[in-house]
Amino acid sequence: MSVIEIKVPDIGDFDEVEIIEVLVNAGDSIEANQDIITLESDKAAMEIPSDTAGTIVSLNVAVGDKVAEGSVILTLETAEDAKDEPVSTPESEETKQTPEVDTAAVVTTAAGNADLHAEILVLGSGPGGYTAAFRAADLGRQVVMIERHAKIGGVCLNVGCIPSKALLHTAQVINEAASMEDHGVTFSKPEVDIRKIESWKNGIVDKLTGGLKALAKQRKVTIVQGEASFAGTNTMTVETAEGTQTVSFDKCIIAAGSRVSKVPVFPNDDPRMMDSTDALDLADVPEKLLVIGGGIIGLEMATVYHALGSKITVVEMQNGLIPGAD
Repeated sequence: MSVIEIKVPDIGDFDEVEIIEVLVNAGDSIEANQDIITLESDKAAMEIPSDTAGTIVSLNVAVGDKVAEGSVILTLETAEDAKDEPVSTPESEETKQTPEVDTAAVVTTAAGNADLHAEILVLGSGPGGYTAAFRAADLGRQVVMIERHAKIGGVCLNVGCIPSKALLHTAQVINEAASMEDHGVTFSKPEVDIRKIESWKNGIVDKLTGGLKALAKQRKVTIVQGEASFAGTNTMTVETAEGTQTVSFDKCIIAAGSRVSKVPVFPNDDPRMMDSTDALDLADVPEKLLVIGGGIIGLEMATVYHALGSKITVVEMQNGLIPGAD
């Protein structure tokens, strides 16, 4: 018998992540790779497994605690001598042989001449795709996730919710500082460096997408970057930077997400035209900006650019702003 500490593994760039659920108790017997706690970051919940089987001697954490890589979760009593007992040998060998044979049969039957085989293939790595991929991997499936862009996370993390909220925070600080003049506190007009703002915004995006990549690696989810298309009932071809790759699969989840639509009658080739993705790039801050569409995205960009110094005009075809909202 020996007592070891089970610690939080590498979870990417996340630091001080809150525990939202403790899945075991002192005295419990656990298996290797059994989930023991659930953490929640800004964009994802993740289960942390124990890499060793044994009996829990004590728990070092509770719900609400914040942990980082290396934090001790629990102490575990392991049975080192079990591997030397001949009684358990036949059962262990039988257990090992059965899945090896079955897995090989599945791969041979479904994979054929494919470069890669997946029990679950996920097309798209946005909030729908990566959560499905992580859950399937947690349930023991062999998972491949295909993403056309260089970073996983989809529209939300890369060119949607996260970068827009970062820029809205900047706008809020500028607007609140200006509003304090009515309460007797006057600040000088801020000097805006849009390149530094852009760099800060990109840093937030990189931290979150990097964290997701670490979570995928932890779960042994294979990520393939490229443009994918179905080549058959159980086959997909992916155009990658290294050439065409073929991926076979047993089941496929399509989570391809969305992209910016172009209005045909608009001069989309005019360099003055921006869509929401272009607006988040902060190429410059125009003196005047016309925002076509008074929905959530349009008003978010209007708020950001107004705070940065643009004179904003919003055009909305319906009777009110944010149509359909309560």
